[in-house]
Parts: sequence; C-alpha cells; structure tokens
Amino acid sequence: MTKKIVFLDRQTIAPQIKLRSPAFAHQWTNYDSTKAEQIVQRLQDCDIAVVNKIPLTALHLQQLPQLKMIAVAATGTNIVDLDYCVEHNIVVSNIRHYAQHAVPEHAMALLLALRRNIISYHHDVSRGRWQRSEHFCFFDHPINDLAGSRLGIIGGGELGQAMAQLGRAFAMDVVIAARKSQKKCAEPLLSFDDVISSSDVISLHCPLTEETDNLITLAEFKRMKRNAILINTARGGIVNEDDLAIALRQGLIAGAGFDVLAKEPPEQGHVLLSLTKLPNFLLTPHVAWASQQAMQALADQLIDNIEAFVASRNAQAT
Repeated sequence: MTKKIVFLDRQTIAPQIKLRSPAFAHQWTNYDSTKAEQIVQRLQDCDIAVVNKIPLTALHLQQLPQLKMIAVAATGTNIVDLDYCVEHNIVVSNIRHYAQHAVPEHAMALLLALRRNIISYHHDVSRGRWQRSEHFCFFDHPINDLAGSRLGIIGGGELGQAMAQLGRAFAMDVVIAARKSQKKCAEPLLSFDDVISSSDVISLHCPLTEETDNLITLAEFKRMKRNAILINTARGGIVNEDDLAIALRQGLIAGAGFDVLAKEPPEQGHVLLSLTKLPNFLLTPHVAWASQQAMQALADQLIDNIEAFVASRNAQAT
C-alpha cells in the first residue's frame, strides 16, 4: 500500500542536501514552508508528516485521522502535542547525535572571534588602518588566549561534553555546572553559582525547559566576571535578551556570541539586532547545526526513522 508523505517545511534543510527516496511504495510531497491555516488541508489523507519547525497542535491533529507518524526533522519535539499523539497512537520520531561536531565547533568559532577580537581587526584592515600604520602591526584591540582561562559549561549532555573536549584541547580549565536548583553537587560538577561567577567563558548547551527559561538574567550577569564571554548555541529563551543588552552596554561582561533568539526569525527592532554593530557581540542566524555534514546526517536519519516505522507496521500486519 502506497504511503502518503508530506514535508511541510522542506526549506529548513538546505536544497543541496539529498533526501533519499524511502525504500517502500510512497507518494512524497514537499512544501517549502507552511502557514498554520494550511496544515490540515496539506496533511489531509496523509500517513506520515515530516516537520521541522511547524507546530502540530491537538486542534490540527484531531482533524487528521489518517495520520500515523510525525517525523520531526530536528531533535526537539516541543512543536508537537505529544500527549495527543500518545493517546491516539501517532508515532513521533526525532533526530539525534547529528550535530555533535557542528554545534560545538560553531560555539568555539564565536568564542575565538570574540576572545581574539578578529572582527574588529578585520574591520580595521578594511578601513585602511593597517595601511596607515607606522609599524608592521598595531594593538587597537586586546587579544586574549584561551589557554589557562576557565570555560564554564551549562548543560552536560552530548553537546556540552563535546564543547568540553574542545576546551581542553585549547588548554582551558573546563568546569561543568550543576542545575541551578541543585543546592549540593558532587564532583565533577560545580555549583551553578560558582560556574557563573568564576568562568572567563560561559557556554550554554542545555535544552529550553521550564527550569532553564530565563536561566541567565541581570542577576547572573552582575555575578559574572567583567572579562567574561557568554556563548549561546542552545536556545534563545535561556537568556533574558533585554538583560543581555543591558549587560553589554554597561560592560557587565566583555562580550557575547549568540546563534539563537527567543523568536526566530526576529522582527525588525529586536533588542539584540540593535547590538550587532558592537564589536563585542556576534549574532548568527541559528546555523550552528547546519554544517553540510550535519545536515546530511540529519536527512539520512530522517529517512531511516520513516523506513523503520513502516517496516515495523508491516511486520505487525503480518
């Protein structure tokens, strides 16, 4: 029996990334993007829905009785009403272990650019500062080594551990924070407050949950070292963005590198967009995960998940 598969937001994976054809009879339809009011119509009579960032609520799902699987083309499944899916026997799959190199490398790239003031020196050269220099170099911006500095990691999962490995390769003193709510912690973890107050670099690698929403606010920025750099390649809502703007403008921290915002894409006038001209703030458009290798691994695992689901259903039927 031919399975009907619909990808609601194919444009969230780069066009050069190949999605192989599933090894069973199917009809596959791609939509570059989908608005909320188009979801039900596009998924009518659909067996398998593929989504990346399109929310599928109970209101949508109750109008799609034929839907049997939701294949999420990302790790997070918070876009799907999981309780409804459990109650109505809709299988939800996600992608794992595909960006264990891409995200930490991007975090390290942001850190190196900030710690060594690469952007500022590049802009100076493009404006002719080097050409006018009386000497072979100039020292307009401070440069700091990573070696010997403390890297505090919040989120000790796969990505946090990979970031820790990179930090150690740069001879950094790596510490991993316990949960903020955890009053006592044992080695190798350090208390959240100790990590916040003692680290030269703080890198976020935790999921966005009720516990981590607004994890970093003005109170935390005031406890950080004045030379600290904050890196966020996790989720935007972990950091209070208004408070980050205050911290950067008031010099509470030395800099920040972000790949994520609470709302993506941001609207014009977003508080952090106004900071992008600062030499100590770097903002990239949620692309830390998007190396060619990571995206292809995601695409391959996506099809693997779909094929495994159909094979399981076929086995049950016999």
